[in-house]
Amino acid sequence: KSAFENGVWTYDLAEVWTGLKAALKGVNGAGEVKALGISAMMHGYLAFDKDWNLLVPFRTWQNTITGPAAAELTALFGFNIPQRWSIAHLYQAILNGEPHLDKLAHITTLAGYVHYKLSGRNVLGVGDASGMFPIDSDKLDYDQRMLDLLDQKLAGRFPWKVRDVLPQVLPAGADAGAVTPAGSALVDGLLPAGVPMAPAEGDAGTGMTATNAVAARTGNVSAGTSIFAMVVLERPLSKVYPELDMVTTPDGKPVAMVHCNNCTNDMNAWVSLLGETLALFGVSANPGELYTKLYQKSLEGAADCDGITVYNYLAGEPVTGLNEAGRPLVVRKPETAFTLASFLRAQLYATMASLAAGMDLLHQEKVAVDRLMGHGGLFKTPVVGQRYMAAATGSPVWVMETAGEGGAYGIALLAAYLRLGQGQTLDAFLEKTVFAGAPGTVQQPLEEDAKGFRAYLDRFLAGLDVQKAAVASL
Repeated sequence: KSAFENGVWTYDLAEVWTGLKAALKGVNGAGEVKALGISAMMHGYLAFDKDWNLLVPFRTWQNTITGPAAAELTALFGFNIPQRWSIAHLYQAILNGEPHLDKLAHITTLAGYVHYKLSGRNVLGVGDASGMFPIDSDKLDYDQRMLDLLDQKLAGRFPWKVRDVLPQVLPAGADAGAVTPAGSALVDGLLPAGVPMAPAEGDAGTGMTATNAVAARTGNVSAGTSIFAMVVLERPLSKVYPELDMVTTPDGKPVAMVHCNNCTNDMNAWVSLLGETLALFGVSANPGELYTKLYQKSLEGAADCDGITVYNYLAGEPVTGLNEAGRPLVVRKPETAFTLASFLRAQLYATMASLAAGMDLLHQEKVAVDRLMGHGGLFKTPVVGQRYMAAATGSPVWVMETAGEGGAYGIALLAAYLRLGQGQTLDAFLEKTVFAGAPGTVQQPLEEDAKGFRAYLDRFLAGLDVQKAAVASL
């Protein structure tokens, strides 16, 4: 879990190994695994010296502290560089004059770091790499024109060029090494040496894989602590949109991504609070059952939430122009009918309100989407999140039985592709070998829900000044 320390969202790398070993102990037959891959949060800034000593605390994707760098790089490249991207963090450190830069030898993502420690190879899947620096989808590598532009700007200032500090890019199915004896020892032998490793991927790439959304005209929505929608494009967008990331699938196809920092964290806090309330009456609710009951209760609420508006902003939210850490808020008028059902519905609408604002841009570009697949914790309760997402995006939303599995399932499939792909493209392997006949459900947008969500979104966007005032004042 990320921690907010000294004005920065960070993550203690010691927890990576504690958590990884705990997870492996819970896997039956971990010692017999035939292939594996690492998936983790994308973006951020993990900076190391030549001996892989961490130079500054990990700056995670949640930070919105790189505004000047992101704006300058976007103008330089003619390509949107979001604040959370690794290159924005690196360039912001340069603008700040941070002293660690003279010792810098490597930057990577969390998945890339774990992959290196286990395998000894400083490589990264193309999808995860596309959240570090722009990718040339034809060459499956970093965009050389943009690398040259930045190197020219930095000429003579540092003993490295930009490509030198970035990990090597690999597409899905490529040989990314194997667990070494030293890597096995790091996890107390829970993984044997010699196990082949797929290229490490971020949660976006594994989300696309887990939902069979890597072919053109497909898309997915991953909804958990953060939320993002990704649509695989047939053609480039007409212009640069600051609200849209351009990333890639794990096999390098261009993808338009709407990424929002805030999703279920505020709802999780409220569920915890309501659980504490039950405890006052001697009731101990199973967490999974509590979530299910509350999600289902929200369906009884008014389609427009009876005027209740929730801002779920713990972190900043660049999609709606908020770059500082947020202040979660519940706003209502005196005459509002403040019921549990409508409050819960407003909470769940808030998880996807910022996303919906970004998705409107893809609708303006007339981007075609044949299917939108949902996955992540928001979709674990049947129907509820799926129904609201259909209303928010105006698209049919498919959810497979594996929807709650998220990145872990996706990276397992990429490991299977490494071993069993046998020359197939990734989309063909997923379509024919993995998901053929897979059970799932589809939810079409309901007219009443769509109208209600649009009314809610209009209020949400109109009231953003309230959120800004809270950040300024509290």
